[in-house]
Amino acid sequence: MTAEVADAIVVGMGPGGEDAATRMAQEGLSVIGVEGNLVGGECPYYACVPTKMMIRAANSLAEAHRVAALAGSVSVRPDWAPVAARIRAEATDNWDDTVAVERFENAGGRFIRGWGRITAPGAVTVATESGPRLLRAAKAIVLNPGSAPAIPPIPGLRETPYWTNRDAVATTTVPESLIVLGGGPVACEFSQVFARFGTSVTVLVRSRLLSRDEPEAGALIGDVLTGEGVTIHRGASATLVEHDGHQFTVHLEGGDPVRARNLLIATGRHTDLAALGVGAVGVDDTASTIRVDDRMRAADGVWAIGDVTGRGAFTHMSMYQARIAVADILGRPGEPADSRAVPRVTFTDPEVGAVGLSELAARAAGIPVRTGRSDIPQSARGWIHKAGNEGFIKVVADTDRGVLVGATSVGPVGGEVLATLTLAVHARVPIGRLRRMIYAYPTFHRAIESALEDLGELMPDGATQRVTT
Repeated sequence: MTAEVADAIVVGMGPGGEDAATRMAQEGLSVIGVEGNLVGGECPYYACVPTKMMIRAANSLAEAHRVAALAGSVSVRPDWAPVAARIRAEATDNWDDTVAVERFENAGGRFIRGWGRITAPGAVTVATESGPRLLRAAKAIVLNPGSAPAIPPIPGLRETPYWTNRDAVATTTVPESLIVLGGGPVACEFSQVFARFGTSVTVLVRSRLLSRDEPEAGALIGDVLTGEGVTIHRGASATLVEHDGHQFTVHLEGGDPVRARNLLIATGRHTDLAALGVGAVGVDDTASTIRVDDRMRAADGVWAIGDVTGRGAFTHMSMYQARIAVADILGRPGEPADSRAVPRVTFTDPEVGAVGLSELAARAAGIPVRTGRSDIPQSARGWIHKAGNEGFIKVVADTDRGVLVGATSVGPVGGEVLATLTLAVHARVPIGRLRRMIYAYPTFHRAIESALEDLGELMPDGATQRVTT
């Protein structure tokens, strides 16, 4: 088989892969982009963009119901049709990536539709509909395979017509009833969306909601979901899944079975490294992620970005890593990758934003920790907001260095308020300086000031007063 040669081969054209491939092509490198699914990845077609359209619609219904507490009365009739239509017309082009492919090709790249696998150092074999194609990279192979829903090995599950996030996004009708297996951001967001559109939702979670975040955040979201009619079974372990052609039955260890018309699996994501062929370049293909250095190098001539690195399965992380990898491939100086202040937002109502380390993670890392907290309803803006004002600000301080190492912002615009906290963690802004800032009144972000005050008195050097308990 005759090899096609390019300076760089990008395997996986998700947000980071597309960005890296385009940047290199614009810099004059010959670049081949390989993708078996849709160019642009999960985010624009099944995740970030369409799900936020769903959330925006669901939140508008919630706001309408809050009118009674603020401004009179209103009658609301949920209708999923405009949501489904908007997803198809505005977000996904009905799941057609023609525009994205043309955008890459217009930048100077070559595109191959298929599944790429490293078969030798510097070599990628692509499985296409017309047969295999052999590619050779003169300078770099960039891996951006993304991830796929992780399907738990529950007896009977794989034989049923369960949903993943893709099916939930593509649905044209709201399910009558829905079981959600999982308790992470995907589970919480979809549970709230469908509940607000009239679905009877039951959540089965093995530990707690939003387990990566502060426990207070998961507890608050649980209370909100429960208040909206969602049934949550904590400590639930599914032992068997059945489908009779009409409804699902999920059997639980030590509990009664749960039944619903639809079942959504939201138990995390994974990447098949063996299928990616990374063993051919000395990378452990039995691992769950690819270890990279601070320039995103995974092996000689191989860079990895995005979900597969295990540093945060977020579009913004993938694109951040893409810039670092491209600079390294081009031999240009640049800042090394820094994962201390990776922001993340769960777009429930209220939003849950977090950056850096949780209190538990900071203590586990041996950091001398003190926390501060303020409750949004007790702030001026929260009190004014009234209906739908649930939330809090929590800051995690390193008392030795006098800086924040983590923070959580839960509230009506928690993800936006997080920006200030992300900057504080990233730039290691002294807490004393943060406390001397002027925070606009009345705003949601002013609650940061109260959380900082809750840390306690400051020492002359700007650190917090260390407290021994």
